[in-house]
This record gives sequence, structure tokens and C-alpha cells, in this order.
Amino acid sequence: MDIALIGNPNTGKTSLFNNLTGSYEYVGNWSGVTVEKKVGVFKNGKDQLIDLPGVYTLNPLSKDEGVVTKFFLNEPFQKLLNILDASQLRRNLHLTIQLLEYGAPLIIGLNMLDVAKSRGIHINSDILSESLGVAVAPVVARTGKGCDNLAEMLTSEKAGPGNPNLVYYGKAIEDGVHKLENEISDLTDLSVRWLALQLFEGNPYVRSYLEEIISADNIEALIETVSAAHGRMEGKSEQLDQAIYRKRSEAIDKIVSLSTSKTGNKKIPLTERIDLIVTNRFLGIPIFLSLMYLMFMLTFDWLGFPLSDALDSLLSGPVTKGISLALSAAGASEFIKDLVIDGIVAGVGGVLVFVPQIFILFFFISLLEDSGYMARVALVMDRLMETVGLNGKAFIPMMIGFGCNVPGIMAARTIETPKERLMTILLTPLMSCSARLPVYALFVGAFFLKYKALVVLSLYVLGVAIALILAKVFSKTLLKGETSLFVIELPPYRLPQARALWRSTWDKGKGFVKKAGTFIFAGSVLIWLLAYAGPEGANVHMDDSYLAAIGGLFAPLLAPLGFGTWQAGASLLTGFLAKESIISTMNIIYFVPDEAGLQGLLATHYTPLAAYSFMVFILLYIPCLATTATIYKETGSAKWTAFSIGYALAIAYGLSLLIYQGGKLIGLS
Repeated sequence: MDIALIGNPNTGKTSLFNNLTGSYEYVGNWSGVTVEKKVGVFKNGKDQLIDLPGVYTLNPLSKDEGVVTKFFLNEPFQKLLNILDASQLRRNLHLTIQLLEYGAPLIIGLNMLDVAKSRGIHINSDILSESLGVAVAPVVARTGKGCDNLAEMLTSEKAGPGNPNLVYYGKAIEDGVHKLENEISDLTDLSVRWLALQLFEGNPYVRSYLEEIISADNIEALIETVSAAHGRMEGKSEQLDQAIYRKRSEAIDKIVSLSTSKTGNKKIPLTERIDLIVTNRFLGIPIFLSLMYLMFMLTFDWLGFPLSDALDSLLSGPVTKGISLALSAAGASEFIKDLVIDGIVAGVGGVLVFVPQIFILFFFISLLEDSGYMARVALVMDRLMETVGLNGKAFIPMMIGFGCNVPGIMAARTIETPKERLMTILLTPLMSCSARLPVYALFVGAFFLKYKALVVLSLYVLGVAIALILAKVFSKTLLKGETSLFVIELPPYRLPQARALWRSTWDKGKGFVKKAGTFIFAGSVLIWLLAYAGPEGANVHMDDSYLAAIGGLFAPLLAPLGFGTWQAGASLLTGFLAKESIISTMNIIYFVPDEAGLQGLLATHYTPLAAYSFMVFILLYIPCLATTATIYKETGSAKWTAFSIGYALAIAYGLSLLIYQGGKLIGLS
């Protein structure tokens, strides 16, 4: 049996999905986490739960909401599980009424009762169940309370479809529903009442579906007839979608008044008291930057570097010697020894030493997400984003891009207007993802020991600043169009749970480890072979290798930026495959004796100014292969994909040139 899970954004849908199926999907205390449907299996091993993106209505405003409507039109399922936020019941019930009109068997999970209680709201679930005509199960999705009972209800009990006629929309609209029913009741298995009401609301997906059954002219005539009749009967000039919303609101008010009571707790919630400070128009951005700085201090100064140094000592010492002894004992040839030690161990190990810093950073990002703070960042940034032709919702994919650009680009589906969605897709790769972090860690450790956190923060801020400047340029030139209104769910602040934090951190960081064990492993072998062989044969000097020849093609172009060597050119080239490959390439290229470190050796090849120029170039130049493929998938356009590569490369070159040459002019080195 297939059961569809649906609800408003940030109602605890994904947490409930994880509890009911025993699986783990990414959970964030902010909207836009789920951007496509996910499928899990109930603990009984038989029934499936389908987690759909959070929506406020079945009439889609954005691409991710379109996923839900298309699912309801085309996919078979047997039951619906609608999760409601008890603290926002009135707003959530707008979707519930549409689900009742759809006519599928429905069970409601009433979540966040603890939050409602803290706000002085008490909901009688029995009265709510009676009013809607469906079973209502109280749950606390974050802790799992009530989830076993809900799972049993879903998988064993028969669920009724509720009352599809809960709302009476007036004679004109109801007559229109009956007229459409007479025309197509034998031509579709879907609820005609639901189809008609969605059509009158302006749902484009439903209209396309109906146009496959009856002619577009008949549909248009029906809408005009109903609209004219409604105006005459109601004596109002409101649009049909406005009338439908008004009638639903009136019905919801009655349901809420019957099932909800106030407990007399009028104390200002802690969430609102915190928001007075962190969302303040003057303090909001400085607080965000301060938290980012603290996060980088913990990642690079206080926790990250000691752990990375310890892991580096382990890999370069006992692990390398142990592998070397094992190869000798197995009678391996010198070629195999060199390949394993100088290629695989140096390349993969050079990336793995930064795993502690990656996980520490992801831990703090997960902490900010699960606490509810990230939604406030989007709100704080809205005023600034509006000035460049976007809104605060576009900043959410960018923040997700701090972890990885690929899910950040996919999260742009939540943006309503095609122009803003495309712009966000094009700009998200400028955000400094975790794959760039090892490069920063390597160079700040070599050149900026006293200012590690500040230098890394400057790179993150620079990426955002360049994105905002380009957004302004694009919105005035290439991507002119109407901007959308900014609506975002502000969830209550919550104390993150240790288990959820660990799972979220691991979910973000495991991709880094997986790439090191697969993609970087294969890349390290290829890089070492290119460095081992040359036009004159095998086992040549590194400067005479194929790798040197390839990197040398780019060296003259990079010289004005401060790093005009074949080594830099070769490293940047492999960075297109994955930004972590830059580190593995450098570890192979620069032969690093045991007593010296790569950071110490880099000091002889770069100056501090050249090092910063190099990091800026890494920040901005072409997206990695996976990001490029995602851009193409989301835009469906080779032209925009090529543009995303070309403009990023041009910006990276121009800014690095400005930094290096400008720095030299003022006496920096």
C-alpha cells in the first residue's frame, strides 16, 4: 500500500517520515528542505510512505509545489497522511480542505502540540476529528511520541475519505462543479469536485489535465459562465479564486472555534523575544556575520586544526609506513609502491586530513538549521535581496550551497517566478561549498595563521557579495521580469536533539568521505600516472611529465594572477572534476618528505598575496562537474549551462587579477 505524506512547509513532515519508516532524510527547521518526493518503507516491511514537498495549497506557485499537483493527477496511491502544525491550525487547514475535496482516504497527524501548548493553545483532537470526518492522531514528530500509534492506524485501519462537501462555495460555483461532473464523470477516476475547484482557482496543471479530456474552449466557457453567475448572485466583483479562499476561511474559522481553546497563557513566547534581536533590521546581518565568524574560529582555530594535524601525522607516519612495509612483504614492484604511496595515499590522504574540519563545520551548520535560525537569516537578508532583484527566499538555496552547490541549486525549485529561479540557479555556484574548504584550510594554515577564521569568512562573504552584485546586473539586463513576494515560514526555536544533529552532520559530510574513497581515489591514480609518464617515456622527472605539459598550457594565463606555474594550472584543471581534487593533485605534484608538510612547501611557491588570489580564484571559477550537470538538469538549457561556466570563469579571473595586481601596487606581497 502506498501512503502519501503531505503538509505545509515546516510542519515536521520529514521528521515524521523518518520516524515512521526508520530511514533518514535531511531534516531542517526551515522551509524548502524537501524539493522532490522521497519514498520510504514502513517498519512492517510492506507499505510505502511517499514524502512530498511541503505546500500551502494544491494550486502550485513554484516548481516544487508542481511536483505535488502532478503526483495527485498521475500517481496511484491508497491513502493520504496530512500532517498539521497544531500551533498554526487555521493556516494548515486550507490544504486539508483541498485534500478532503480530492476524496482519497485521509488520516491526520496533529503535530507540534508542545509548541501550541507553549503559546496557550489547546486543541481537542476528538472535536477536530468529528468536524473533518477523519481520524486525527496527536504526535510529536521530533521525539517520536505517538508515531507508533499513527503507523498502526495507517497500515492496519481503514481510513475514510472525510467530507468532500465540507465547504459550500455558493450556488454559482457549486453549479459549475455539477456541470463539469456531468461532462467528465465517466472520463476520469479523479474527484470531479476537486478538479473543478482547482480549475476555478487557476491551477495550470489541472487545466492541462482537463484539456486532454474536453476542449479548451469548453473549459474557458465554463469558467466565464461560473464567474459571471457568481458576480450576479453574490453581488461582488471578486475573482473565483478569491471567492473559494473566502469560503474556505469561513469554514475553517468555525472548525477552529469549535476545536480550539485558549489556556490563558499570555506570556510572550521565547521565540518572539529572541526574534526581536536576531531579526532586527540593524542587528540582523551583524549577528549573522558574528555567528559565521565564531563558527570558523571553532572550525579552523580551536577544534579543527589540532584534529586535522593529528590525523595528518597518523596518515603520513604509521599508516604510510605500515602500507609500505606490507607492500614490501608482498613483493610489490617499485612501480606499484610508488603508485600506492606517492599516488593513492598522498592523493586520498591529502584530502582525508581535512575530514575533521568538514564535519565540525557541518555540525555547526546543522545546529543553526535545526534550531530555526536559518529561516531568520533569509528574512534578515530579504531587504538586501530585494534591492538586487531577488527576495529572501533566494538566499535559502545559497545557504544550502555552503554545504554543497548541487542541493542548493535543486532547492531553487521553491522559488515561484521562472526569472528568479533561473537567477538563483546561476548564482548559487558562487557560494563557497564544503569541497573548497580543504583548499582554504591548506592555504590559511600556510600563510594566515593568525587570521585563519577571518580570511575564510572573507571568502564566504565575498562569494555572497559577488552574487548580489551580479543579481543586480542580471535583473537589469539578461533576466528582466517581475519579482515575487517573499513569504517564509518562521518556525519556533527548538533545542536540537543530539541524535538529529549527528545524523544531519553525517548526512552532509558522508559525501565528502565517499568522494575521497571513490572519485578522488580514481583521480589520484590518473594524476600520478600523468606525472609519472611523459613524451620521453616512464618514470620521468615531474617537470617533463604529461601533467606538466598540460598544466603548462595554462601557466602563462595564470601568471598575472600570481600563480603562473604548471603545478597551479594542473591543479585547477582537475578542480573542474571535483574541488577536492585540487588538494590531491597538489599532494602528488609537490613531493612532500615526512619531515615537511605540504603547507611548508607551498610557502616556497606562493606569496601570501598570491595565496589569497588563488583562493579567490578557487571560490569563483567554473562549477564542478556535478554542479554543471545539475544546472543543465534544472534549466534544461545548454546555453544557460555554458553561460554559468563562462561568466564564473571571467569573474574569477578579473577579480583575482584585481586583487593580485592591486595588492602589488600598494606594496603587499
